[in-house]
Amino acid sequence: MVDSEVLSGQLKANDVDVVHESGKSDHNVVVVNTCGFIDKAKEESVNTILDQVDLKRQGKLDKVYVTGCLSERYRGDLEKEIPEVDAWFGTMELPLILKKFDADYKAELVGERMLSTPSHYAYMKIAEGCNRTCAFCAIPLMRGQHVSKPIEELVAEAERLVKMGVKEIMLIAQELTYYGLDLYKKRRLADLMNALADVKGIEWIRLHYAYPTKFPMEILEVMKNRSNICNYLDMPLQHIADPMLKAMKRQITRKEILDLVNAIRAEVPGICLRTTLITGFPGETLEDVEDVKAFLEEVRFDRVGVFTYSHEEGTSAYDLVDDIPAEEKERRAQEIMEVQQEISLEKNQEKVGKVFKVIVDKKESGRYLARTEFDSVEVDNEVIINTSKKLKPGDFVEVRITKAFDYDLEGELV
Repeated sequence: MVDSEVLSGQLKANDVDVVHESGKSDHNVVVVNTCGFIDKAKEESVNTILDQVDLKRQGKLDKVYVTGCLSERYRGDLEKEIPEVDAWFGTMELPLILKKFDADYKAELVGERMLSTPSHYAYMKIAEGCNRTCAFCAIPLMRGQHVSKPIEELVAEAERLVKMGVKEIMLIAQELTYYGLDLYKKRRLADLMNALADVKGIEWIRLHYAYPTKFPMEILEVMKNRSNICNYLDMPLQHIADPMLKAMKRQITRKEILDLVNAIRAEVPGICLRTTLITGFPGETLEDVEDVKAFLEEVRFDRVGVFTYSHEEGTSAYDLVDDIPAEEKERRAQEIMEVQQEISLEKNQEKVGKVFKVIVDKKESGRYLARTEFDSVEVDNEVIINTSKKLKPGDFVEVRITKAFDYDLEGELV
């Protein structure tokens, strides 16, 4: 999404009329920005390309260009399979795409973007690529090694986003906690957080994709001391059972994960911890799955997402036998999510009667949908507000929780 916003910003600056996912059929050129991470994403990307190629065949489009991870990874095969695409571009070939529009890459526009999200929040990519060698992950193949963006550049980007109306920024990278090691020879996520927290107009800063190994504990001090940094941490663990952590090359043990979670909670009481897990990695046993469930019962994460393992060529896990059928992977994922669903409901019930500051995202079917500081966009819980008062997206309001559901809350304005 961020890459598409940067491309759109560059096109616009070159006087090219551009729209993100246009509903109208008044465009003559389409750029499909693809994902090549796991099977479902690849399938969605290919289907989108085929839909656009079909429109071109019907004479409704002049050109179809494809960029992004799928194109980076499978360009040779795709060119043969879908010859109707006019040009394919990799993840780092933005200047080449612009040339197709007789446009120049404007270096002075670094950090300029045309937001595709509602204007009150934005994702901020602080680095590109990853130096880890997790067995299941194809990201380094498509995005290369970790490259941090300088702190000054990110502060300037945040200031520009505020001018566009942004109040909440979500920090993203393939690995957030590695930030700065390449540029400054030491981890500097804490310094970046402080610098961004100083930007006037940013009310919430949220951290996504923090890698647990060699976790920089100093970021918790900043989180605790700065009121506009959400007490929220998204830390993908991928598994809990030691045999799986070892096979996945996660460089951490079950005990170290437990110690880390306890240390984080001791440092920032009330922090919301989100994680993601993978089921069906080659060799995973039913005991391993039970271990994950027992760990969730013990640790009680606030938010959990579960993905089924996708066998990706070029990764070290590709040499292993993908020995668990798709239905069984799904069944295991479901089983884990059922445990989490109970935990989520219990945690939500504890919030009934309490008052929370929320940000309003949108109005839908006559009611407002908002989020607390413990909820990120799309992946987490929503707070449903029934009120006749007129609210706008981006408004911050106080809400008393009146009802709890598995994953959402309902409340009234205070």
